[in-house]
Amino acid sequence: MQDRDGSGKLLRGTLEFLLLASLEHAPLYGLRIIQEVHARTEGHFQFKEGTLYPALHRLERQGLIQAEIQPSDTGGPPRKYYHLTTEGRTALHQQRDEQRAHARALRPYLEWA
Repeated sequence: MQDRDGSGKLLRGTLEFLLLASLEHAPLYGLRIIQEVHARTEGHFQFKEGTLYPALHRLERQGLIQAEIQPSDTGGPPRKYYHLTTEGRTALHQQRDEQRAHARALRPYLEWA
């Protein structure tokens, strides 16, 4: 995953938070997750498949998401859709609170000019 300037440097936990948040309202498959994050962050974060799938598998091993194979809606091969588990929703709410606290703590420095 890279941010807009291409440095690839992200705060720890941002990748996991974005993945969990992208699955909050509906199950999505890999490409749709990439598109969702790209659109909602106005292109700031761009996942590469080599980053996305290992992260999804890690979240699945942790019990935060679950995968389910479903037929493609376009007639292609079946797709693996990921959805949040109960534990994943709890983790998302906790991480969202942490992200908000982090943003509040940075606000004085972001507005300092």
